[in-house]
Amino acid sequence: QVQLVESGGGLVQAGGSLRLSCAASGSIFSINAMGWYRQAPGKQRELVAAITSGGSTNYADSVKGRFTISRDNAKNTVYLQMNSLKPEDTAVYYCNADLVVAGGNALDAWGQGTLVTVSS
Repeated sequence: QVQLVESGGGLVQAGGSLRLSCAASGSIFSINAMGWYRQAPGKQRELVAAITSGGSTNYADSVKGRFTISRDNAKNTVYLQMNSLKPEDTAVYYCNADLVVAGGNALDAWGQGTLVTVSS
């Protein structure tokens, strides 16, 4: 009933930029926080950045100053602008949304993931 669809991943050289997008659709009543997580091979999934419905943000220390999270509430979409990419940013990036579906139930929704590969 609820889908999060990510786009924008790909292969980029170190120092380059990518912009990820994630659109939520379905029987959504409201969306609270939205965020991006990533999982590198052999590592645990980690929070990259998150943003509340009011626009407050927080970032992992490793991406501060390089990544910017933003959202368009009218489009139920969250973005991640990634600049000055490093090989260690290589991972599958997942979109997450803390939302309320029609009917009032809370849902922690995840996208399918998009691969970001940064070459040295």
